[in-house]
Amino acid sequence: MIDREGMAGFLLRRRQALQPEDVGLPRGPRRRTSGLRREEVAALCHMSPDYYARIERGTGPQPSEQMIASIAQGLHLTVDERDHLFELAGHRPPVRGVSADHISPGLLRVLDRLQDTPAEIVTELGETLRQTPLGVALTGDMAALPGPMRSIGYRWFADPASRSLYRADEHEYLSRLWVSGIREVLGRRGRPSRAATLCDDLLERSAEFRALWDEHEVGLRPHETKHFVHPELGALELTCQSLLDPVQSHSLLVYTATPGTESHEKLQLLSVLGSQPLA
Repeated sequence: MIDREGMAGFLLRRRQALQPEDVGLPRGPRRRTSGLRREEVAALCHMSPDYYARIERGTGPQPSEQMIASIAQGLHLTVDERDHLFELAGHRPPVRGVSADHISPGLLRVLDRLQDTPAEIVTELGETLRQTPLGVALTGDMAALPGPMRSIGYRWFADPASRSLYRADEHEYLSRLWVSGIREVLGRRGRPSRAATLCDDLLERSAEFRALWDEHEVGLRPHETKHFVHPELGALELTCQSLLDPVQSHSLLVYTATPGTESHEKLQLLSVLGSQPLA
């Protein structure tokens, strides 16, 4: 059963505890609000200000599990706080574990401070959970894709057109890399698991995936230097640095270019392109 009063009080206190800089927002010279404004939280949670305001006042309808998960992520809640919010809303908390999509507040705080850099947070299966605006400008809005399509390894075989973002002479290695990675995750997680579901789908869908799967290849690792082919900027040679959250098995990937290079100049143009849809 939903505890409207408890949920309203909890959301209010969590909102007041967050400052704009905690979530990558500018403070502004005339700010008087203690903590975040309701409309700011609503934007972080991808919902209308009116809907969020009614939930926080305890006057709205019972939020769905999807809405509660979005609020928990937008307010940078810990896993314990997220579970508490689910219970207040009258829902069973999600199963904990490395397959969960909830990003730790610490990793989110780092991402929020990288607004001038292409960066993304991904799962161990390469599923994009969150991107910076320049990350979207570089590869497209991958976090908005449905279901398994958020996984780069799944897209590689289910939607071959996605390969156009990567240099053609690296496609053969990348195909082997994604299959090797899925095999290793499946070995760790077993069945049933998200890795098993993704693998079974690709085995049925893709002859190329089946052929590479039969090779039983493991141990391949991504190259530190990435060669992108942006639809508007052309070739980009970027270095990828990663930060691992070992509890959730999420990785923060940050893409940079060597100063003085053509790729560095092109990377500066991404700020002009912003998060416009790719051609």
